[in-house]
Amino acid sequence: MKKIFPFLIVMATGLFLDSCAGISYLTVETREPAQVALPSHVLSLAVVNNVVQQPDEIGHETQMVGRTDSERTKASSDSVAIYYTEALTQFLNEEDYFQRVLFYPDPLRGDTDFFQEHPLTPDKMNEIRNKTGVDAIISLDKLILQTVKRDQFRQQGYTYGDITGKIHSILRVYLPTMEGKIPAIQYTDSMRWEGFDIRDSQAYAEAMLPSREEAMKLLAVRAAEKMTYVFAPHWEKQDRWYYTLPNSLMREGEAFAKGADWARAIEKWESFYYSRSNKTEKAKAANNIALALEMMDDMTQALEWAKVAHDLFAQATAPNSLDRRRSLLYKNELDRRVSTSNKLKMEDF
Repeated sequence: MKKIFPFLIVMATGLFLDSCAGISYLTVETREPAQVALPSHVLSLAVVNNVVQQPDEIGHETQMVGRTDSERTKASSDSVAIYYTEALTQFLNEEDYFQRVLFYPDPLRGDTDFFQEHPLTPDKMNEIRNKTGVDAIISLDKLILQTVKRDQFRQQGYTYGDITGKIHSILRVYLPTMEGKIPAIQYTDSMRWEGFDIRDSQAYAEAMLPSREEAMKLLAVRAAEKMTYVFAPHWEKQDRWYYTLPNSLMREGEAFAKGADWARAIEKWESFYYSRSNKTEKAKAANNIALALEMMDDMTQALEWAKVAHDLFAQATAPNSLDRRRSLLYKNELDRRVSTSNKLKMEDF
């Protein structure tokens, strides 16, 4: 059975950072839904490598010092697809959402037609499912890599420059019950490194350029990490804040907030809210109440109080007010979380 997670947790360290501007900040982790919601009966997955290794002479260029044009060069992408699929398997297992995610070690392509995709046939899909006992298959069906190395200058016999790596991949999810509908997820990204082109274990790592082969593997691992978020719910860090004011009720609410006693913090902040007529002060208290309700996973009520806070700030502050803009961002974020929390509940059940 899939695990049910709370939708928000507060970080255990570095939570509250007081500022002289009357705002205290905290860091939270929010549970975000998968971008592709697989059917609820899919509890186990196999990750397979269904690409042809990219030929060494395709996709790689070098621009020498003092030259404006680039020259083609060679680089081996050997094992990069394995890095991708093994990393994706590991990351999905670490999310602890599926009961089992396994890496299928046998490459599926035996041809040399690098540019042509060969999606899994129903027979091949069923063969892998029967062999592994999984409910569905995630297949890496396309992987194209590029590297461009640009030399900038030479110093003491070493070349200083940069490498830009690009990756384009397509993953497909194969399930026996989707009647030919195969979700395809395309991913394109790039990374850049700068440093000396040194192959010396004594040199500082941060001053060294990776080799093209290392760069491609780093790109593959990063792509696998990003694709994990496509298939499984995950945690993301976000900043939150509450207002402080030189008032006994607000200070008492702050003390309860620091102790994570959000219900009692709400009592103090609500008492302050209903006792004031100043719209800016009421808006700050309303914001605090919204935060406390979010911490208690009452997202609907949190959103209602965030709307109150924003409306009051809109009435009492200038259009370019930082408080007004901040409250709008928070209101929109809570609106988004209300929608995603419903999606998470559907996924977890």
